[in-house]
Amino acid sequence: MKLGLSSYTFGWAVGLSADDYPLIPLDALKLLDMTHRHGLHLVQVGDNLPLHRMGEERLHLFKEKAKELGIKIEAGARKFSEENLDLYIKLSTKLDAEILRFVVDGENYEPDLDRVTGIIKDFVPVLEKAGVTLGLENHDRIKARDFAAVVESIGSDRVGICLDSVNSMGAGEGLEQIVDTLAPFTVNLHIKDFGIQRLPHLMGFRIDGRPAGKGMLNLPWLLEKISVHSKCRTAILEQWVVPEGEMKATVDKEKKWAEESLQYLKPFFEF
Repeated sequence: MKLGLSSYTFGWAVGLSADDYPLIPLDALKLLDMTHRHGLHLVQVGDNLPLHRMGEERLHLFKEKAKELGIKIEAGARKFSEENLDLYIKLSTKLDAEILRFVVDGENYEPDLDRVTGIIKDFVPVLEKAGVTLGLENHDRIKARDFAAVVESIGSDRVGICLDSVNSMGAGEGLEQIVDTLAPFTVNLHIKDFGIQRLPHLMGFRIDGRPAGKGMLNLPWLLEKISVHSKCRTAILEQWVVPEGEMKATVDKEKKWAEESLQYLKPFFEF
């Protein structure tokens, strides 16, 4: 399994909203530099750095720089509609991206599973012709069993799951449950370590991020569960970095976490 970085490895550096942008945000070209600096050859560009907003010239520069540095690109998108899927298959083809990770929901957009399944069935021939594998990311409201049902109903090697180690907690599901259900369909892995702490007043818990290897994620167990099915070829480091009081300190912390995480992760992977 090949290890890579993502625009969600450095979510704070990329910027979250108009109110949460660093002075000089991390863009796709700088993300390639960061990946190269860490000795990796895989990058996944998520929806926080939307490829469709880069423009033809910038996309060309991005592709050529990735080729020059020997970095393979994976694409990421959000809001699973016919228009967006068509657009991102074309962008994936343009960038020679073999993996297209998709979050189903978008702003004011939560399609039901019948609609998701119908869209995918219509596009299976397009995915097959393009040589692109679609990975639906387990994300918040949708249960693991429902993701599995969608993929099973399609029955194509070009459709699988992007398994995120933490997201399904938003649907009330723990890691063992989602791995048991989704590992057979996993084509792309998001490694995101985490911690769970009871709040000081004892009335609830807080879930947040940790550097890889310093949280509750049992990585050797996870990789064993995924690898047995021989479908997942790439693993991407993502981070939920707990912010500091000032943006520069948060971005610096994010970089430090990435360095610590990669030091832990590299022995488990190809890169």
